[in-house]
Order: sequence, then C-alpha cells, then structure tokens
Amino acid sequence: MLAEHPVSAPPAVSTLTARLLTRWPQIAERMLAEGLGSTLSEELPDGHFTAEVLPTIYACGRAVLEAIGADREFSQAEVATFVGPVAERHAEDRLPLPMLIGAIHGSAQSVFAEMLMVAEPTESAAVAVVGARLLDLLRHINMTVVETYTEVEQSIYHAEREARRELCSALVRGLPAEELAARADTVLAERYTVLAIHLSEPARVGTAANLVTRRRIRVLQRALDELTGTTTPATFDGTRGIALLSDNADTDLVDAPKFDELAQRLAAQFGVAVYLAEFPGVEREHIPTTAQDATELTELARLRGKPGGCYRLDDLLLEYQLTRPGPARERLAQRVVPLLNSPHLIEALEAHLRHGADRKTASRRIHVHPNTFTYRLRRIAELTGLDPSDPTDSRMLAASLTVYRLDMLDNEKTRYSTCASNSG
Repeated sequence: MLAEHPVSAPPAVSTLTARLLTRWPQIAERMLAEGLGSTLSEELPDGHFTAEVLPTIYACGRAVLEAIGADREFSQAEVATFVGPVAERHAEDRLPLPMLIGAIHGSAQSVFAEMLMVAEPTESAAVAVVGARLLDLLRHINMTVVETYTEVEQSIYHAEREARRELCSALVRGLPAEELAARADTVLAERYTVLAIHLSEPARVGTAANLVTRRRIRVLQRALDELTGTTTPATFDGTRGIALLSDNADTDLVDAPKFDELAQRLAAQFGVAVYLAEFPGVEREHIPTTAQDATELTELARLRGKPGGCYRLDDLLLEYQLTRPGPARERLAQRVVPLLNSPHLIEALEAHLRHGADRKTASRRIHVHPNTFTYRLRRIAELTGLDPSDPTDSRMLAASLTVYRLDMLDNEKTRYSTCASNSG
C-alpha cells in the first residue's frame, strides 16, 4: 500500500501528474544524473548505470504517476517488480548500500524539485497529495532495496557462484576438480569448449575500478549462462579470463556465430573491444595448455590490429605458428627492430597491414599524402629487407611485429611478477 491513510486526491492532482508525465523522459534522465552526481565516483565510465537503471526509473515513475493521477494505490509488490531486479544487480556488484540509498534520495529530491517547478501557485493542495504519495513510494523503494541486499548476501547461490569460479580455475591449472564440482552443483564433462576472453583496454585504477570489474564479471557470467542454458564455470577478472562450456552429449553445443554475437554484445555493454578465442572439443586433461593457447590467440588478434570478435586458430594460423618459442621466433622478432626508432614507419606499417592494397585509405588513416605513405613503405623495405608490397614479405613483417610485441608483453609481465614478489 502506498499510504497507511490515503489522502483523497483533489481534481488538480490528475492535472499535475499529467503535466509531469509529459516531461517524464527528461525528468527521468535528470533524476539519474542528480542521484549519481552526488554519490558516485567520477571515475566510472560514462553510461555505467544508464542502460540498467534509466529504463527502471522511467517505467516505475510513469506507472506511479499514472496510479496517483487515477487515485489508485501503488503496492509494495508493484514497487518490488520494478526495483527488485536492479537492486539485486547492484548487490551482486557489491555497490555499497549507503551509496545506493544516497543516490535514490538524490533522485527523489530531483523529482520533488521538478514537481514544484511545473506546479501552478493554485495547486498547493495537489502538490501536498502528490508529495505524500511520492514519499511513500520512496519508503517502499528503500525497503525493497534493503531486503534485496539482505537476500543476496544470504543467498545460497553466492557460494555456488564462487565454487564455479574455483572449479574453472582448478581445471585451467590441471588440479583435481571433483570436490569443487560437487560444491558447484556441476557435473564434470569429458570435453569442453575453451573460450578465452580479453578486453582491449589498459588496467583500471582508482576507487571505481572494483565496481566496474564486478559489474563486468556479473554481465559476462549472465551472458554465458544465457548462451549455454546452464551455469558456466568461468574465471574473469574484468579484463581477461577463461570460460569452460560443457560438451556433454546431452548438452546442445553453442554455434560458432553465437560467440561472434557474444563478443559484439559484450563490447556494446563494456564500451571497449572484446576479443574471444574458441577451442572446441577439448579433453579435460588438455584444458591447461589449451587455455594458454586461447589466451595467446586473443593477444595475437589484438596485437595484429584485428577488430574485436571471436577468433579461431585457423584465423591466425600463420601468426600463431610463427610465435612458437625457439630460434625462429627470436630471428623473426629481430626483423622489425630497425623500425623501432621510427614511430612514423611503424605507424605506416600498421596502416598497410590493416588496409593492404588500399593505400588511399591507409594514408588517410595516418593523415599523410599517398606519396608520403608510399615513400615510407619503401623505407621499411630498405631497413628490414622485407618489402611490404610483397604478399609474403608483408605477412613476415606482420608476424615479426606481433612477435616483438608479444616479447615486450612477456617482459612486462615478468617485471610485474618480480616487483609483486619483492613487495610481498
């Protein structure tokens, strides 16, 4: 019930609520901005809450205003229908409850200010009625949020989710997994599709980093579960990870195009390019090495300047093989060294590798005249002994640049691990 003792609505109430409804899309946007502006970190990416929260504000507010205008009570259950799912997602992301309550009250202050702006001087009685109903709505929202947070904290599924992450981690490291599978209420499969996930962005720092990470983990997990129709073990830290999709005979295999769609969906939700690598039909004992190969394939796709999407071994077969450890890899990496002190030549090479024979587009992308672009390609050939205009040499240069960057990445990881060990 919205009010313990509902106030009888004067005729002006429906007029006031109708006036608010005509402005409601804009009011809803301002409510979200006001609520977030006073409580949440500016380090959050733009639109972090918009897709999930704004539709709820719009739909719930419209339903409430229509109910007030019709002198109909709006129940706690109706409020929970709108607010409960959003509160649950925030609780799973571990958004601090005081922060969320503060944002809700910031939004409430915003809608009250909007009401006073559109009300006529003669509508004080209507303002009192609508204000009382909105205050009761705020009480129901607060109750729903607190109850939802409590339920999520006490949920038995929280332990199962953590157990699934531990199960995936154990399988990826080649450790015993039977006990973890029982805790995760999951049946171990003989074969899995190993899916690597890699977001193309630098590591996040600052107070908002954990909030962004938890939201991404939740979004990815739900997307995987929807894709497979079951719970999917996954390790994902907000930037990269591995998912294991069961290839049991009684489980429908996921079509390859679905992974391409998944990459596009995640990229739209995360606001960055998402690289996936798929290795199907992997026996359980081969998961550790395959997970490493899949992770490296996403790195290859990113370093080669490929667009986000799902990649298979055949998509980057030559580059993958050329990057295997050994003397050939070391010699290959050296071929691009003469270019490293000339960033403009590296830039030209990357544009050429991306656009091939289309030199007009390539030169336009790096903002130089086509003749200048052609000169730079000739200079690359002189320095490396490999002609970018020759298909074979071009592939060699691409592989050389990729290998060099992978070596640099490995060195960075080694330095980071050393620093972390020393600091520990």
